[in-house]
Amino acid sequence: MATTTTLSPELPWRSAASIPVRPVKPTPTSRRVVTPRIPMALPHPSVPGGAFRPSAYVGEAVPFTVTAFREGHDRIGVNLRLFSPSGDESLHRLSPLNDGFDRWSTVVAPLEQGVWRFRFESFADDFATWEHAADLKIAAGVDSALMREMGAQLFDRARGEKKRPGADKDALYEAARSLRDPDVHDDVALSIVRDPAIAALFAARPMMGLVSVGRDAELLVERERAGVGAWYEFFPRSEGATRNDDGSVVSGTFRTAVDRLPGVAGMGFDVLYLPPIHPIGETNRKGPNNTLVTQPGDPGSPWAIGGAAGGHDTVHPDLGTLDDFRAFVAAARENGLEVALDLALQASPDHPWVAEHPEWFTTLPDGSIAFAENPPKKYQDIYPVNFDNDPDGIRAEVLRIVRHWIAQGVTIFRVDNPHTKPLQFWEWLIATVSAEEPDAVFLAEAFTRPAPMQGLAMAGFQQSYTYFTWRNTKEELEEFLGALAHETDDFLRPNLFVNTPDILTEYLQYGGRPAYKIRAAIAATAAPTYGAYAGYELIENVARPGSEENIDNEKYEYKFRDWEGAEASGHSIAPYLRMLNAARRAHPALRQLRNLEVHWSDDDATLVYSKHLPAELSPTGASDTIIVVANVDPHSARETTVHLDTTVFGIEPGSSYDVEDLVTGQVWTWADHNFVRLDAFHEPVHILHVKENR
Repeated sequence: MATTTTLSPELPWRSAASIPVRPVKPTPTSRRVVTPRIPMALPHPSVPGGAFRPSAYVGEAVPFTVTAFREGHDRIGVNLRLFSPSGDESLHRLSPLNDGFDRWSTVVAPLEQGVWRFRFESFADDFATWEHAADLKIAAGVDSALMREMGAQLFDRARGEKKRPGADKDALYEAARSLRDPDVHDDVALSIVRDPAIAALFAARPMMGLVSVGRDAELLVERERAGVGAWYEFFPRSEGATRNDDGSVVSGTFRTAVDRLPGVAGMGFDVLYLPPIHPIGETNRKGPNNTLVTQPGDPGSPWAIGGAAGGHDTVHPDLGTLDDFRAFVAAARENGLEVALDLALQASPDHPWVAEHPEWFTTLPDGSIAFAENPPKKYQDIYPVNFDNDPDGIRAEVLRIVRHWIAQGVTIFRVDNPHTKPLQFWEWLIATVSAEEPDAVFLAEAFTRPAPMQGLAMAGFQQSYTYFTWRNTKEELEEFLGALAHETDDFLRPNLFVNTPDILTEYLQYGGRPAYKIRAAIAATAAPTYGAYAGYELIENVARPGSEENIDNEKYEYKFRDWEGAEASGHSIAPYLRMLNAARRAHPALRQLRNLEVHWSDDDATLVYSKHLPAELSPTGASDTIIVVANVDPHSARETTVHLDTTVFGIEPGSSYDVEDLVTGQVWTWADHNFVRLDAFHEPVHILHVKENR
């Protein structure tokens, strides 16, 4: 099932700074000397601590950066040497990132899935050193003849390189002859020093001395869906459920849920996530709104897994059979959707594990088994697994379960509360599964402290839930989104879910339709992966008193929704979600994480950021720039001036350019500073495509 083929028939990477590959002869050093002749430090991509590999996904524009310097004033250069999983070797020239701070960078988009090797190589750049000195001295009339002769000798050396193209050699011969002309004027010599064509020759094939080689490192490149996708969650038991005359409910099945697939796909989603589909326990079954009192017919929480019909490898009889599930997966695939399953390592009191493996749970002094708690929440219908009593047995069972569902056509797993299980276990499981199925994707549902959340990502989780739902102000979002794009980007891929069955924030409870549009627009444009739980498009925002959950929570009962009627009446924002997902597919800049740059506005509720992808890194071969301006106050209209650093997306300061609002279709001419008015009750967000530089 693995799809580890190279996507480009020509090259397994995209880069603007590739140069011809040449073997390297590092400068010899004493065995006791660990610092190379031209020191290098702080290489990226990397993971703090060095115990884990950094990661990327196919087509992601990955910044490779390193600090490199040498003594004195002579100039240096830095190369990145890349080795693809299939053995292709390439060399990429780095550019100074911040003049004067010795940080160097280049960006490469790997197109081949698998483990890449890379290293940085620094060197004395003889041409750059001469160019800098000659430009200063000849312009000042100091040592002009000496500078000209040094340049001519440098050009002679370059001409002697066997692999340098003949046309280059001819140009260098003429330049050296001119520099040696005793009658040459300083202005003519300066024109040679400053000739961009000659500089380009040496940029492509630099004259390198004192070559220093950094340590080899690895980058894990996973399939595109590991980092890019729009997720949608629904409960299959609600899709096609019917109510009898006596008020009882007949559960929806996989066969009836198939009818909802075109609607989900029609909104442009890529991944359909299903809560647990297994039998649900009867003991301590929860009733409506998490009550301890149930009535006949109450379906219970799908996360209370296990009953007389089986456990984690079984389909709930109300949903159908395993054959029905396989047919559902196939139908989803026909609609362009991948199915993601919930992996919740816990059990109801009725799970077969409880009788067969009581050692897998925690027994209290009174002889009872401890049920799950997340104070003040209590889950009397769930027993958490104790991973310490029989770790080998639990590992074998969980691996068997994952393999079972992969055999049914599922390679994406949303993992429930992984931060309550040992990190060591997840590192082992994901590595083991990924070795067998490289396309496997694990999403960590870990709303927890930064250290365990980041630890799970480092240990192998391809995606992570984040604190996005609780970051709502301009200041909060600027800090949060900037950190995702530039601080944890080498190992943590955020999935910005706008809501879940457990999360209905005050912002959504009281912000109405504007809040739902604002949150969806930011989630869909700020990160390449985001998600929504069914009912979001219907603005379901009535909370259960005292909680951040919807009233009549679908975790504990069936939901009946009129999707088509809501859209026909204009109540649904499904068309808005459709527009957002269409924009994501049309604009490759929105399918990147690390390219987000925050800009400024004069208003404390107007968030501004851009996402730019240069032509040489884009799958379309054309540059792509999106500017997002969002009024994050769902209760007001905002007027302000937006201030943009246009150099971030390749436009000279002061230049004008056209932008098209992907929300409304309007076109304006913009520059560095622009007036905007965003009415939360009309359209609270501009999503602007930069059309041209005028």
